Amino acid sequence: MNGQTTMGLAAAAAAAVRPCRRRLLSSASVAPSKASATPLFPRCSHPQHQHHSRRLPFLVSAASPHTSQSDPSTTQTPITSDPRSSVAGNLPFFDHVLFPGSFPVETPPVEEPAPPADEVQTSASPVREESETEREAWRLLRRAVVSYCGDPVGTVAAEDPECTEMLNYDQVFIRDFVPSALAFLMRGETEIVRNFLLHTLQLQSWEKTVDCYSPGQGLMPASFKIKTVPLDENNEAFEEVLDPDFGESAIGRVAPVDSGLWWIILLRAYCKFTGDYSLQERVDVQTGIKLILSLCLSDGFDMFPTLLVTDGSCMIDRRMGIHGHPLEIQALFYSALRCSREMIVMNDGSKHLVQAINNRLSALSFHIREYYWVDMKKINEIYRYKTEEYSHDATNKFNIYPEQIPSWLVDWVPEKGGYLIGNLQPAHMDFRFFSLGNLWAISSSLTTPTQAEGILNLIEEKWDDLVANMPLKICYPAMEDDEWRIVTGSDPKNTPWSYHNGGSWPTLLWQFTLACIKMGRPELARRAIAVAEEKLSADKWPEYYDTRSGRFVGKQSRSYQTWTIAGFLTSKILLENLELASILTCDEDLELLEGCACCLSKRTRCSRRVTKSDIIG
Repeated sequence: MNGQTTMGLAAAAAAAVRPCRRRLLSSASVAPSKASATPLFPRCSHPQHQHHSRRLPFLVSAASPHTSQSDPSTTQTPITSDPRSSVAGNLPFFDHVLFPGSFPVETPPVEEPAPPADEVQTSASPVREESETEREAWRLLRRAVVSYCGDPVGTVAAEDPECTEMLNYDQVFIRDFVPSALAFLMRGETEIVRNFLLHTLQLQSWEKTVDCYSPGQGLMPASFKIKTVPLDENNEAFEEVLDPDFGESAIGRVAPVDSGLWWIILLRAYCKFTGDYSLQERVDVQTGIKLILSLCLSDGFDMFPTLLVTDGSCMIDRRMGIHGHPLEIQALFYSALRCSREMIVMNDGSKHLVQAINNRLSALSFHIREYYWVDMKKINEIYRYKTEEYSHDATNKFNIYPEQIPSWLVDWVPEKGGYLIGNLQPAHMDFRFFSLGNLWAISSSLTTPTQAEGILNLIEEKWDDLVANMPLKICYPAMEDDEWRIVTGSDPKNTPWSYHNGGSWPTLLWQFTLACIKMGRPELARRAIAVAEEKLSADKWPEYYDTRSGRFVGKQSRSYQTWTIAGFLTSKILLENLELASILTCDEDLELLEGCACCLSKRTRCSRRVTKSDIIG
């Protein structure tokens, strides 16, 4: 997309959004009632409303048990002074005030006739009683909820009462909130997710500068914090403001490449769970999607369809030698492109964008499947590579030296199994196993079905290495000795088998569960959850675990880490409702296998000689 188009999108976004603010009176003479708060921007008064989002039939049994149809006194939950207790309820209406031109005139809902009594009885499924660990997890998750202008907008990274130095753990991270959002959606509580999506969309248009340089307009923040600031010098009135971090405050000042990708993935999940497809069709939401894509699809010097990023731009947010084309970013990129293609409103202005998405998807899927995949057959092929080949038909296209094959790899990969390597660049292959990238490649169908089965086979075969006492290793193996000193710069937090250097992260449970369900192997996920459930509550829901087998709580791990809690809950709900996994995954797109940008440009030479039967088989 050219600069003129990007500027136009940015101007439209800036004109379409406006921060929501509420004046808070601090005078002791004012009664602490909700009516005494005078909003800076008026909010429309409205009667009690029904959810405009419809629940899918199988979500009814998973709805919050705080309401009962048999007890009329519990059909309406009053709003309490604690904002965390108002997670469930009606969807927000601030967007109607901020974007009055984006909504059609509301019509009164049409009441549908009640189904026969016998039909209601047959459709109701028995609800499994939650364990004490699950009940504790829900209490902790709700405790982590934060509100802005009286509406829940996300969950803080950690709510550790024993920690005095919060750093940025008291902020709402986009990547961290995803499992929390899915848990709330599958519970039937949609308001907090909608609020989160719209407020982070507003932050996208904010100015972001580091040392007089500003990144692209489509960049989403890594996190945001809610601050209360005085309106005047007398400190008699205050307002709530959102304070985003686009990387200018992060360690290393790295922009969060994955935030925008996760935002698109979560937007699709919200719309599919609730049926509220009007949200994705809004002008401001469509603009936000296109701004993110304009960053990802912009032309550059790279010869590969993969995204080129710096170290620390995703979940692994410290120096770990993943700069270049890390698998995690490529899997999220592919998934975000698939989701965007579903949600973009088709018109004359979006046809070229959709075509660009299709071209990138086709090239990216081939590139990852062909060059990132390793099994015993591929490793043996690399072992016999000839180097310094100068030819269009070269076998060793990236000039990989066989000496790069690490000694641990030969005996580690099973005969029936394989995985996607962590990174690929000219003359460099990162043979480490990265869990998130491999698992999300399965869920998004970036891998072939055969490759997806091979990844799960490897995890099962190497259970003691990747799961052991706590699922799941973020990467394997850890860097040690000179390699650790050179690659990480002797990072004291990423010591061998700790944190991002081979630590065990319980939040990865939900991605593992999703991949297992998609491949028809939920028993593997149940086995991993059983391991985690024995320890998480007793260990105070830590962020990560240390040692090769994940036996110790991480030496700098925060307790009551929110995405540890949410990952556990999301996994449990998915295993109780296997059909929900289909909403979060993507099926194989056979049309992508037949598409190739070379056909459009009439190139005479094309290195892509893969048939549909080869990919599926």
